[in-house]
Amino acid sequence: MSDDLALMTASQLVASYRDGSLSPIEATRAVLARIEAYNDRLVAFNLIDAEGALEEARKSEERWRIGAPRGRVDGVPTAIKDLILTQGWPTLRGSHAISPDQAWNEDAPCVARLRKHGAILIGKTTTPEFGWKGVTDSPLTGITRNPWNPERTPGGSSGGAAVAVASGMSALAIGTDGGGSIRIPAAFTGIFGMKPTFGRVPAFPASPFGTLSHVGPMTRSVTDAAIMMSVIAEPDVRDWYALAPADHGKAANYPQSLDQGVKGQRIAFSPSLGGHKVDPEIAALVAAAAKQFEDLGAHVEEAEPELPDCAECFRKHWFAGAANLFTGFSADQQAHMDPGLREIAAEGARYSLLDYLHAVKQREAIGLAMSLFHEKYDILLTPALPIPAFEAGLERPRGDGGDRWVDWTPFSYPFNLTRQPAASVPCGLTSQGLPAGLQIVAPLYQDGRVLRTARAFEMAQPFQMPKL
Repeated sequence: MSDDLALMTASQLVASYRDGSLSPIEATRAVLARIEAYNDRLVAFNLIDAEGALEEARKSEERWRIGAPRGRVDGVPTAIKDLILTQGWPTLRGSHAISPDQAWNEDAPCVARLRKHGAILIGKTTTPEFGWKGVTDSPLTGITRNPWNPERTPGGSSGGAAVAVASGMSALAIGTDGGGSIRIPAAFTGIFGMKPTFGRVPAFPASPFGTLSHVGPMTRSVTDAAIMMSVIAEPDVRDWYALAPADHGKAANYPQSLDQGVKGQRIAFSPSLGGHKVDPEIAALVAAAAKQFEDLGAHVEEAEPELPDCAECFRKHWFAGAANLFTGFSADQQAHMDPGLREIAAEGARYSLLDYLHAVKQREAIGLAMSLFHEKYDILLTPALPIPAFEAGLERPRGDGGDRWVDWTPFSYPFNLTRQPAASVPCGLTSQGLPAGLQIVAPLYQDGRVLRTARAFEMAQPFQMPKL
């Protein structure tokens, strides 16, 4: 029974609480049992608050008993990535450089909204140090592993969050995405992960990687992500970059329009996004997924947006962010950090101000190119990643994986540069039983369109989770 409960979606849990067939205590115990069984092997969580979760579950059960739930996710087990402030818990960011011995007395905006809506916070999920790379291992927590095959990486930097959701250790998870850090692990672990429009979900404190970094939902269903978006996109004055609330001062009701379908939509399918090499099995699965949209009534055609060089532009922004991050730590603290993080920070420190400003102008050109592209197309489809999950513990796959994680993630980071909403939906398994991801990209501010498009695909090709 615990296994069944642990894999229920948030919407299923809430419906069961409402009709009295299930209690939040039962659901919380189920995910805690999963954590007990699998976390030592998979390393999804670096902090687990079982006692606190069960206490909040008891309060939630009482609210449901008297017919007064607190909000949209009352009683739903939820995990928080360990880059995000959570009152009462250390936020160590995968690093020995952060002291746990300090006051942890503030919630980040998304955590505050989840608490307001009654979510049961289970614990903090693993991340590479300061979320710097596209896989999840760190000096603090070791190697996080993929539930489809523990010898493979789940991706990153929200790898712990993805593993928690895919393996039933949490119904919902909060991730962050500065260059693909939600979509990469979503694709490698076969869950749904969405990077909203920059500023749609308030963030505090601001990321050291600046306006590249987004906060978003990671779930086992698109409906759950829509529910989460309606919660975490509620306004918060602490985010100076935040967009105005979408609906008369409130977050949009994303589930309301979720099932409108894609009939008549103009969809562009870019198999390579300008010529990037894609594993043949991944390419075939993504192409078949794009074909599904024709059957759903959309107009689909192959089309490549004409983008300036995104890789060099992104590296200038990302590596400079790492260099700026390092200014807050002593030489001794830096010496104990992930060697790869030290290397990109050193490279970022060598950039001149004019180098950085040139990258800012490149970024503007990339954003303009995508805005013009979306004059013709409502949605862009691409592979989420060009390869299946590779060996755990490596920054990049062996062979021709390039010199940094950026080199094997060419489909994700361009849309951090442009600030657009983008998501990865699972679109099948390779012959080795590893998930492939289809990326759905919409114009700026059209977060609901990403969710509707993903939901239409999910209805046609339901998602499957790993069998542990």
